[in-house]
Amino acid sequence: MFIKEIFAKKIKDSRGEKTIEIFLKTYEGKFSASAPSGKSVGKHEVPAYHEKGIEYSVKLLNAIGKKMKHKNFILKNIEDLKLLKNFVGRFEGKYGRLGGNVHYALQTVFLKASAKKQNKELWKFVHDDFGDGKKVKIPMPVGNCIGGGLHSARKGKDKYELKPDFQEFLLIPNEKTFSRAVTKLVHAYNYSHALLKKEHGLLFKSLSRNDEGAWQTNLSNTNVLKILEDVGKKFGVRIGLDVAASTFYESGYYDYKNKNLVRDKTEQAEYIERLISDYGLFYVEDPMQEEDFSGFVEVLNAVKKMKRRSEPLIVGDDLTTTNLARVRRAFDAGAINAVIVKPNQIGDLIEVKRVCTFCKEKNIKIIFSHRSGETMDTALSDFAVGFGADFIKCGIHGRERLIKLKRIMDIEKMGG
Repeated sequence: MFIKEIFAKKIKDSRGEKTIEIFLKTYEGKFSASAPSGKSVGKHEVPAYHEKGIEYSVKLLNAIGKKMKHKNFILKNIEDLKLLKNFVGRFEGKYGRLGGNVHYALQTVFLKASAKKQNKELWKFVHDDFGDGKKVKIPMPVGNCIGGGLHSARKGKDKYELKPDFQEFLLIPNEKTFSRAVTKLVHAYNYSHALLKKEHGLLFKSLSRNDEGAWQTNLSNTNVLKILEDVGKKFGVRIGLDVAASTFYESGYYDYKNKNLVRDKTEQAEYIERLISDYGLFYVEDPMQEEDFSGFVEVLNAVKKMKRRSEPLIVGDDLTTTNLARVRRAFDAGAINAVIVKPNQIGDLIEVKRVCTFCKEKNIKIIFSHRSGETMDTALSDFAVGFGADFIKCGIHGRERLIKLKRIMDIEKMGG
C-alpha cells in the first residue's frame, strides 16, 4: 500500500468536543477514520491524546505523516499493523505517546485502505483474519433508552439536582435479524418516551435527550426500571443497566444522590442482586467500582444461583478497559461473563484482536461499544461483525448512532 498523502485534523464529536480525524490517500483511493471520545472514562484506559493535548497530537502526527509519504506498507492482516506501530513508535520514543484515539484512528484508516486493496469490505478483511473460517455472526443491538449519570445534564443551580444515578437503562432485543431488532428498539424507545411523559405529567412537551440520545428524567433508578419493565414486556425485549458504579463511588462508599443515601460495598452488591432478581435484568454493566474484582465476583456468584432460562450478563467495562491483562484477571477471578470492547480504550487493534480471541476461547460474551462523544465513522460496526461480537452497543437515537446501526443492516443484506 503506497502512501501518497496522510494528514490529521480536529473535528467535533456528537457532544461538540474536539476529536481527531485522519485522512489517507493511496493508489486505491481516499480514506478517512475518526475516533470517538468517552466522558465516563475508566482510570485504566490509555490516555486519548499526547500529554500536551489533542493539538500537539495532531501536529506531531502531521509531522510523522510527511515522513510516511511515498512509503509502502504491506498490511495483509491485523497483525501486520506492527509495521505501522514500529514506524510511529520511533517518533513516540522521542516526542511522547500520540494517544489511544490517535492510534485507533490511524490503524483504522490503514485497515480501510488495506481492505480496499484486497477488494474487501472492512468487516470481511477483519473476519477473514480473525474468524478462523467460521460463519459471519451478526451481533444484536444494545440500545440506551433512558439515561442518567455522567451522560445526563444537571439543570438548575443545585449541582446535585435529581436524576438517576445509573448511567444507562438499556433495551436488548433478541431477534432473527438485525433489522427487525432495530425496528423493535425504535418502537420501544418511542413508547418509553410516552410512559415517561405520563409519569412527569407532560401532555404536549417532549423530554430532552442526553449525550447518547437517551431520554433524560429525574426519576429514581427503580422508577425508571419499572417503566423499562413495562416497555420490555410490551415489545418482548430484554432490559439491562450500565450502572457505571465508579462514577458515584467515593472513599469506600456508593453515594446515591437521587435518593440521598449511601451504600457500602456489601450493600451495593446486595442492591444490584435484588434489582437483577426483581426486574429480571438480562444485562448489568459495571455494577461495582472499577477496582472491586471481589465485588463483581459476589454479584456473578449470586446470578449463577438464580433460576433463570439464560444467565444474566455481568459486564466489565471500567473494570476491564479492553485490556487483556485485566480481562484475564477478571475471568480467572470469576468476576465477569461478558466484556465491553471499546477499541480506543486500548488504542491498538492488535490488542483488540487478542482480547476478542481470549473471550472466544473462554466463552465470554463480547459487546463492542460506542462512546458518549461519537462521530459519523462506521468502523465500529465493521469491527463488531469482523471480530464476531455478540452485541453492539451504539444507542437508538442520533445520526452518529443510527449510521452504525444502518451499517450493520447493510452488512446483513450483503450476506454477512
